[in-house]
Formats: sequence, C-alpha cells, structure tokens
Amino acid sequence: MKILMVLTSHDKLGNTGKKTGFWLEEFAAPYYTFKDAGAIVTLASPLGGQPPLDPKSDIPDSQTEDTQRFKADPAAQAALAHTLKLGEIAAGDFDAVFYPGGHGPLWDLAEDAASIALIEATLGAGKPVALVCHAPGVLRHVKAANGDPVVQGKSVAGFTNSEEQAAGLTEIVPFLVEDVLKQNGGHYSKVTDWQPYVVKDGLLITGQNPASSAPAAKELLQQLSLLATTSH
Repeated sequence: MKILMVLTSHDKLGNTGKKTGFWLEEFAAPYYTFKDAGAIVTLASPLGGQPPLDPKSDIPDSQTEDTQRFKADPAAQAALAHTLKLGEIAAGDFDAVFYPGGHGPLWDLAEDAASIALIEATLGAGKPVALVCHAPGVLRHVKAANGDPVVQGKSVAGFTNSEEQAAGLTEIVPFLVEDVLKQNGGHYSKVTDWQPYVVKDGLLITGQNPASSAPAAKELLQQLSLLATTSH
C-alpha cells in the first residue's frame, strides 16, 4: 500500500508579512495513521525539500499526541525535510493521495499544474484522493473526465467560512474554500466549527478542519481495503 502525501511549498500569508505553510496536525495525524497501518508513505511538494510549517500550528495550544510523536521522531523529520518534487512524481506509482491543509495550499497547490494533473490521473485510475481542511480548495481547477469541475454534483466538506473568519484571514486568503466548492457545483456540507467531519463521495474524501485529519486518513485506508477486496 503506497500513499503519497502532498504538502505546500508556500510560506507567505498574503501581504501580511506573516508566515504560513502546512498545518502540523494535519500532516502528523494522517502520517502516523498510514504508517501504523503498514503503508509506505512518500512525501512531495511543489519545490521539493523542506515544506514550510505554519508557525501557528506549532504553538503549545495546537499540539496533539501525533505532533508530539513527530517531534520525537528523527526519521519522520528527515522524510519531511526531503520531500520529492511534485512535478517528478508519477501518479501510477501510488494507491492513494492525501493532501494536508494549512493556508499555504490555497496559494500554490490550488494553481499547480502538476497537482491538478496528479489528482485527475489518480481519480481517473480509480484510486482515492483525500484532502483535509484548506486542502479541498486544491480541487478548484481539477476537472472530471467529462470536463466538468471534479466536485460538481459531489458531496464535499472543507474549511468553513466561519472557521476562516475565526482565524481572522477572510480578507487575506486568495479564496474561501467553502465558497469555491459551492461555486464549482459541490454539494457542500459542514458541522459546528472545529468539530471533526469527513465526507466521502466515491473516490473523493474531504475533511472540514484539523480535527478531521485523522478521521479522513482512516476513511482513506478503509477505501483502499474496499478497493483491494473488490479488485480480487
């Protein structure tokens, strides 16, 4: 079982002068969910190398068992420091793809041709893709085989407008995840802010916020085991 995790390379929070990147919990929780299930996990990002960590995800209030496990895990830290370049990745080498969020992906991965092609190829090959928190925004320009937006007519979740408002970044981000999923024809749903919520529609798995990252990863594993039993 080979799973590709795609992280952002973008570290500037608009023109605020502040830093952004990927959200630590949204990387650590799925990473260990996959590793503990025996998956071979490959990490990639648009620029390769060390992806930028959102400093807010590193403050004491944001720590979880998984983030603490990561901080005590030199092998995982080394893997993260040497992500592969996304443009050099072959979709066919993996059984599934997972996108952690953080604000960074809204700037780079949402517009990245290699990312768009990767998602289209993975779904086209009948393999699942999971995206959590801000990462469902990465589906913005992804198309289904018929040329429609990939989320059109699909049940999806993602970071809510009210969660973005609570983060104080509504005016800073290039687009709002909830809005863009709706504009592209997605059947968007949500629960109370900051509560775990994952939606699966076919091969597409989307989670609302950081708390949804481990449940989204577990849903992806479940989907892989279902596909494995039906393909034999």
